[in-house]
Amino acid sequence: MRTGVWLVGARGSVATTSVVGALALRAGLTAPTGCVTELPALRGPALPGFTDLVFGGHDVVATPLTKRAEALAAAGVLPARLADAVAPELAAVEAALRPAPTDGGPGDRIAAVVRDLTDFRRRHELERVVVVNVAATEPAPAPHPAHRDPAALRAALAGPVDVLPASSRYAYAAFTAGCPYVDFTPSTGARLPALVALADERGLPYAGHDGKTGETLLKSVLAPMFAMRHLAVRSWSGTNLLGGGDGATLAEPAANAAKVGSKQRVLAETLGYLPQGSTRIDYVEELGDFKTAWDLVTFAGFLGTGMRMEFTWHGCDSALAAPLVLDLARLTAAAHAAGRRGALAELAFFFKDPLGDTGHALGEQWAVLCDFVGGLHAGVTR
Repeated sequence: MRTGVWLVGARGSVATTSVVGALALRAGLTAPTGCVTELPALRGPALPGFTDLVFGGHDVVATPLTKRAEALAAAGVLPARLADAVAPELAAVEAALRPAPTDGGPGDRIAAVVRDLTDFRRRHELERVVVVNVAATEPAPAPHPAHRDPAALRAALAGPVDVLPASSRYAYAAFTAGCPYVDFTPSTGARLPALVALADERGLPYAGHDGKTGETLLKSVLAPMFAMRHLAVRSWSGTNLLGGGDGATLAEPAANAAKVGSKQRVLAETLGYLPQGSTRIDYVEELGDFKTAWDLVTFAGFLGTGMRMEFTWHGCDSALAAPLVLDLARLTAAAHAAGRRGALAELAFFFKDPLGDTGHALGEQWAVLCDFVGGLHAGVTR
């Protein structure tokens, strides 16, 4: 079940950590810690193995993957011994990477991506290719009439003006090339009516948005606790400090607003109301690929007695995200093989701002995920 994983932002920290991790797992050099699909409840024959995954991708930067891995090892993101051990295999992945197309109009750039995806699938004799967006967060695009209709969008893309953000151009190219698409970022991606229609027309599944790795993961556990105990949350405020490329991107106000909006959905939809407070994201260059979140929750119990809870989360974003990227590639490939099309709402467990009409409580999302994956395995073993 040879499966291609085409990474948009292939030389970024998350992508590099994902590739190094997959190569180390393939060689038996590390344990699958953090890989949800390796838990007994999800493991099974429908999922491609780590040895079946073949990596390629696009990026706007040209730093070789081996150098990126060395830098991440120096920063404490991954063990230096693993970076050294998989260096030859990492160099082979480097040969499959392509520069992000920049020439011509939007239609030309999309056509170039389609050619790269098609060539990658043919050269490596892959059954399917899953495109995963792990590039920098984009600002939300201005609405455009072409976003609503596939025919209007095709006509608009033939012109010189960009009517789609980069994440949506990649979704368009993926669907055109017959590839499922996963957006691990809060960018727009496939979440436009014209792209939803295109995916349905091509019989392709897609998933997203915004991988759930830190503060929001905790919210998806704690908010249901308050709701189930009938405690009134009065305020919930958080400050997130981020370094690295993601932090630098989110220093830009429009990208920051897109990310904050994604993080806030869980409270309103789990509690049934939005408590007072806000979420801040600040860039602290010194933190590198690590992030820290401080949250303060005030709540009222029986007879209106006021109480509070505080927590601090300190984690390595790339090490938290990378195993989920591998999980999502495997699950989306299995869904495609099973004939699924459209939004994979069953993968909400992985996302801050999931597609479809799903709840945000982590326990409920886990139960849905287990049922979904069990069905995929049953279809293979039947």
